[in-house]
Amino acid sequence: MKVTVLVGGVGGARFLLGVQQLLGLGQFAGAQPTDSGDHELTAVVNVGDDAWMHGVRICPDLDTCMYTLGGGIDPDRGWGHRGETWNAKDELARYGVQPDWFGLGDRDLATHLVRSQMLRAGYPLSQVTEALCKRWAPGARLLPASDDRSETHVVITEPGTDERKAIHFQEWWVRYRAKVPTHSFAFVGAEKATATAGVAEAIAGADIVFLAPSNPVVSIGAILAIPGIRGALRSTPAPVVGYSPIIGGRPLRGMADECLSVVGVESTSQAVGRHYGARSATGILDGWLVHQGDQAEIDGVAVRSVPLLMTDPTATAQMVRAGLELVGVAAP
Repeated sequence: MKVTVLVGGVGGARFLLGVQQLLGLGQFAGAQPTDSGDHELTAVVNVGDDAWMHGVRICPDLDTCMYTLGGGIDPDRGWGHRGETWNAKDELARYGVQPDWFGLGDRDLATHLVRSQMLRAGYPLSQVTEALCKRWAPGARLLPASDDRSETHVVITEPGTDERKAIHFQEWWVRYRAKVPTHSFAFVGAEKATATAGVAEAIAGADIVFLAPSNPVVSIGAILAIPGIRGALRSTPAPVVGYSPIIGGRPLRGMADECLSVVGVESTSQAVGRHYGARSATGILDGWLVHQGDQAEIDGVAVRSVPLLMTDPTATAQMVRAGLELVGVAAP
């Protein structure tokens, strides 16, 4: 089986663990009676959160997926290294270096230094990611959605003024926690970006394509903003199945509700599913999974209600199995 998943950060990484458990890949290799060599998992990962800070290139979603699948993620925070220390961050603060609201862990900094050195040497982000994954052995192919710049920026009213300005998504998310007057999102560079080599092929050649329960605006939405990816989803012979990130009217983590309100979408499973739309119309979905107790009616989309709490890889694997069954794809 060939599975392709569009993912963001923490939630997307945890969803990938469930796919791996079902397929017997990565750290779950040997857990399934089937030959895991028959299965392939490709993750198309959001790059909209990427930023240059302190002279290094930070790719939060790629790193979260890599660390999670490689067994090195901090289990409490859900991002960054396990057993992290913060000496470099403390020294930067003593120097008064800005930005002071973004923390770089010492172990994490090593990843950023290697990435930045390779990028400056002319390697594209996809090749850099492949090289970094040799250290982590994630058991999946991690493809940045684009090798080109396609950063999410946010138009806000600057605190203490009436002036509007655009700031990087990281500043809006980490510094302000999305608690400032917000007017719109802009995917800077997306119009000139192209999908990374292999992304269209991974979507076209898949047996099934999943949209992980990641933020529909600044994770999945940022991926869809890159020319060619939406078209690949609409034309693939594989069914496209999405998972609602909204449970009981709220996202489980992150600030998807704040993002949805900015683009005029209600924080409900039905509204998010309709935001993606049906492939039989002008959208991208064939199937939509919502949490038990939630309901959604989306013309042209098969909908099923199942438990969507990713409490562990086993529970998540059952979510993945339900997605396969929804569209009639036999599970391994």
